[in-house]
Amino acid sequence: MVLVAAALAGVVVGLVSGGAAAGGLIGDPGAVTRWGLPLARTLSDLAAALTVGLLTVTAFVLPAHGWERDERTPAPTHAGQGPRLGGVSLTATRLAASAGTLWVVAAAAVVVLSYSSLAGTPLTAPGFAAQLGSFVTSIDLLRALLASTLLAAVAATGATLATRHSTVGWMAVVSLVALLPVALTGHSAALRGHELAVDSLAAHLTGVSVWVGGLAALVLLRREIGQHLAVAARRYSTLALWCFVLVAVSGVVNATVRLGAWGALASPYGALVIAKALALILLGMAGWRHRAVLLPRVDQGWAAPFWRLVTGELVLMGMALGLGVALSASEPPLPSQPAPLVTIAESLTGFALPPAPVWSTWLTAWRLDLLWAGVALVLAGAYLVGVRRMRARGDRWPMWRAGAWLLGCALLVWVTSGAPGIYGRVLFSAHMFAHMMTSMVVPPLLVLGAPVTLAMRTMTARRDGSRGPREWLMQIVHSRALTFLSHPLVAAGLFAVSLTVFYYSPLFELSLRTHTGHVLMNVHFLLTGYLFASVLIGVDPGRARPAYPLRLLILFATMAFHAFFGVELLQGNRLLAPDVLAHLGRTWGRPPLADQQYGGAIAWAVGEVPTLLLGIGVALAWVRSDDRETRRGDRAADRDGGAELAAYNARLAALAERASKAP
Repeated sequence: MVLVAAALAGVVVGLVSGGAAAGGLIGDPGAVTRWGLPLARTLSDLAAALTVGLLTVTAFVLPAHGWERDERTPAPTHAGQGPRLGGVSLTATRLAASAGTLWVVAAAAVVVLSYSSLAGTPLTAPGFAAQLGSFVTSIDLLRALLASTLLAAVAATGATLATRHSTVGWMAVVSLVALLPVALTGHSAALRGHELAVDSLAAHLTGVSVWVGGLAALVLLRREIGQHLAVAARRYSTLALWCFVLVAVSGVVNATVRLGAWGALASPYGALVIAKALALILLGMAGWRHRAVLLPRVDQGWAAPFWRLVTGELVLMGMALGLGVALSASEPPLPSQPAPLVTIAESLTGFALPPAPVWSTWLTAWRLDLLWAGVALVLAGAYLVGVRRMRARGDRWPMWRAGAWLLGCALLVWVTSGAPGIYGRVLFSAHMFAHMMTSMVVPPLLVLGAPVTLAMRTMTARRDGSRGPREWLMQIVHSRALTFLSHPLVAAGLFAVSLTVFYYSPLFELSLRTHTGHVLMNVHFLLTGYLFASVLIGVDPGRARPAYPLRLLILFATMAFHAFFGVELLQGNRLLAPDVLAHLGRTWGRPPLADQQYGGAIAWAVGEVPTLLLGIGVALAWVRSDDRETRRGDRAADRDGGAELAAYNARLAALAERASKAP
């Protein structure tokens, strides 16, 4: 209740001080909508955070049953769904189902009130329901809110039916995904720098929801947690630290995009931003006190001070959340200079047409893709931490594997934020080059890094029936879904056939027009390339890999299909995604169709180089495997005096003697 009261107070103060509560002169939807929409959004955000927090805490913090029962049960060493939920985890899951239900109801109210606000029509206007039904799937804002509501309903239903950790983990993922469509709404989605604003807002919502909801979950479950508060709080504290960093970085980026200049901080909108920043600083100080002072002494009777500080944190979190809702309902300050006219290229792709490229452009052109730069940074940092842990305990880790991993991360940043990512929106040839890098160069480098093996050797295993990063990683690696996807024929089919499906369907144009489509395209290329490379040259745990001759056969068949695809593009006379590529207003470079044919040449010729290197890698691995088998046989012969060879010779002699006696 403290969190709810603080959030409602924050949104009311923010609405009044930011001016969003004032009625308009034209198209005023009425006081019910003006006040009801931000209040409904506040309840929706609170319920969403609580749902996400409870599911995340259940998945990563709590054991399947009580700590005492699970500590007597050794951690499972094989894949599976694990024991059925009970005790504190079952209570948390049921609370998540209730919070999810409230989230769905509040989100549905947001959809209705958002239409009322957009149309400037009061809820009591004649024909309002019919108008809502007609426009709810045709307006981008309402579509995004509706998608979020439906995903929230899936998460709530799954939490209601969940009986095992695996289901809870999947529902935690679904609940986080349900937050993402909200990032496509509000002012961030309409600003120049659209992708940067949307990515930062999505990261902000994710961090806030896990942080706030996780802390509220601990409060709701404090009786069930009981004497194990120190264990639960330490695990949550690790999550909270990551969330704090994510919220701080994304908040700075998003505020910078919205405000545009330092002078905008003097506006009412800027005052709300400053208030949120102060709340974040105070929360960071409280988190430091938790980690440095209270957590080490919780077992010594300091539980009461711990909960008092938590109460203060919830008040600050509620106020910050309410101010965030008020910010979304307030207009950012107008820029001091008029915005330039939107070009055709911007209206189609979201970005201005870049200048004609020269050879140096491929090294100097940069436009930060916050999402993939952040992913690459986290991957590189986590890998280096694992290597340092290995070396700190005296174990060796091949540095060439670390070099391959870091090079793959660096290339991922360049492909998405450098010239391939910039010109891939307006040139088919650049897009195809980026595709080749994302699916055929970056994944093999990451596979050579053997990240799962490194993680298994450095992550701490839990013994109390809960699932930490190591347990979830093993669950994913040995899951039925990944076992199916990593089948050699399935992995090769996804890698090869999806080329045709993507480029010869509306998906290609969708990836050029929309940020979501572009992100999903990169995810698909990266994952299918990783699966395929893992089948050929991977050493990480997982499905048993085929024999080396079969690997080469699969590789050559895939190479042939890829070459056929490139030749088809090279000789084709039908322009793909013509509504985008033919109407960008580009006056430099090749004509669209000629550039597409050049992209086919890239797919055919340049794309075969990584494939050839993969073939060499498979051949070298085959030779090393034979050498290992030979050395293993030699060592066995040294131990038993060549008993295996003697037995083999004796068997041959017996067969020869039997053949000689045959009539």
